[in-house]
Amino acid sequence: MSAAPGSAAPTPNLADLPLPLQLRHWARVRPDATALRQKEFGIWRTVTWAEYDDRARGFGLGLLQLGLRPGQTVAIVGENRREWAFAEMGVALIGGITAGVYPTSPAPEVEYLLSLADAPVIVVEDQEQLDKVLEVRARLPALLAIVVIDERGLRRYDRSGLLGFDQVVERGRRFETEHTEQAARSLLGPALDDIALMVFTSGSTGRPKAAMMSWRGLGRAAQGLNSVIGCDDRSSLVSYLPLCHVAEQMFSIHIPVATGAVVNFAESLRTIQEDLRELSPRIFFGVPRIWEKFHSSIQSKLREAGGLRLWTYRRAMASLQSNAGKPRSRWTVWERLRWRFWYLLILRALLNFIGLRRCEVAISSGAPIAPEMLRFFRILGVPIREAYGLTEASGATTMQRSEASPVGTVGMPYAGVQVRLADDGEILIHGEVVFRGYYRNEAATREAIDADGWLHTGDVARWEDGPDGPELRIVDRKKDIMITAGGKNITPSEIENAMKFSPYIKEAVVVADRRRFVAALIQIDFDNVSKWATEQGLLFTNFRSLVDNEQVRLLIQREIDAANAAMPQVQQVRRFHLFVKELDHDDGEVTATMKVKRRSIYEKYADVIEALYA
Repeated sequence: MSAAPGSAAPTPNLADLPLPLQLRHWARVRPDATALRQKEFGIWRTVTWAEYDDRARGFGLGLLQLGLRPGQTVAIVGENRREWAFAEMGVALIGGITAGVYPTSPAPEVEYLLSLADAPVIVVEDQEQLDKVLEVRARLPALLAIVVIDERGLRRYDRSGLLGFDQVVERGRRFETEHTEQAARSLLGPALDDIALMVFTSGSTGRPKAAMMSWRGLGRAAQGLNSVIGCDDRSSLVSYLPLCHVAEQMFSIHIPVATGAVVNFAESLRTIQEDLRELSPRIFFGVPRIWEKFHSSIQSKLREAGGLRLWTYRRAMASLQSNAGKPRSRWTVWERLRWRFWYLLILRALLNFIGLRRCEVAISSGAPIAPEMLRFFRILGVPIREAYGLTEASGATTMQRSEASPVGTVGMPYAGVQVRLADDGEILIHGEVVFRGYYRNEAATREAIDADGWLHTGDVARWEDGPDGPELRIVDRKKDIMITAGGKNITPSEIENAMKFSPYIKEAVVVADRRRFVAALIQIDFDNVSKWATEQGLLFTNFRSLVDNEQVRLLIQREIDAANAAMPQVQQVRRFHLFVKELDHDDGEVTATMKVKRRSIYEKYADVIEALYA
């Protein structure tokens, strides 16, 4: 509808604007409100919406002065921090594309990803990340400039082609002051159908691919996710998982800017529990490994406390087992009173310990999580809701609407997202959230998206009745489902997650395909097993000497036996091998997101596997 002559043009709906223009909206209407907080040396530093917009504009215009052009890519290599947000929004305001690279990636992988993205500009966090880029710089012909956020330790470096982050921002600010109209034209921002991000796939089955995500698709995914979690301008979110991952992009960039919420950048992934104790957020997102770490830290803390506290905890968990199987809304008066009693006695202290006492919406996504883990946190008072998505679907397609959903389902599709199951159970997705294809890889794109626009996810699921309609239950990755020599179908993730519920088992890799029985390769949780060994008076010097101890092997056998007790006989692990070192990204055993590369493990440990079946 056009505006009447002489009247003001109608204000567009905020949700219909690309995200960078939504940032500019908050800078106008709430300039002095807090947008970002970052913990530095134990102190939380704040950034207002006006400062967020100013730094983003300055950085974007500064990049233009370096020779970047709309449609080109800027890579970012580093941990989560406010400069990442400034850079991503600045790149977007001038029509560029952001590509995140995991800070744990070794130099050869950094070279491959930067070459794949054709990035003329690379933003690195510090000296460590800069050294990786400099190691491969000669083989990156498209590279124009390297921008360094933290310049400590660079005094003796050759500065040719290197600029400080603040230096780029100041260059952009000067340009905006001296060429106001030209700067304004340069900061019009992208169209909704422009490419916003290049997100590298995990590479668990081959070399990573660069998935192209549009502003429209990411916006629809954020709207769908937020329709369930209910984030608004009074909310506070925690950023700690790598921003290279599309799920963390949702919680650190897209939902906060779309809703005006505050983002808190934790000091590091290692300090997340301490930071959570200070923040105590209402909404918290974690991948299964984070929930496993919280569970493990609780078990470890209680073992250290021992005595009355450990006895009280065990009594509480035994008493509240019936509460785990149904949502709080269906608890009887007696069940509510009983939970409140144990909450005051022990559970409140445990929730304070992990920083989630005020958490109302807890989300798990990114990989399957053990049902036992979900039941554990329900008893504690943190009913985790599972969500399902993947990079190629903008990171979010389904989520449990409430804790009334059956344990282990991943909920229903959001509005605007169509989901159906193929004849073999593979999940197919249709809608604006589907990505635009893999950069310079048409063959892989055609394999992922069919002629009718349906995304083939590679995940197998089934429908299950939920309180508001059918909900998805993920079975496993299509390629991971195994068939034993006896013709029985095995779902490895179910077995692996059951074992990883143990605080002593960090990783498990099931072997069963065309085999007589199920075996497993196990990585111990070094911190917890070493504490246990110390309590038992066992002597060890390193990871391998700990694994070689027969008492440790018996400990792991007991944990596997406990997991087997809940499994049908065909899925029970009969033999296992303990890795003599931690699985490592540099050795090609896990991806940057710590997903096991099964094919690589099976090839590398082929002799060990054959010995298990000898």
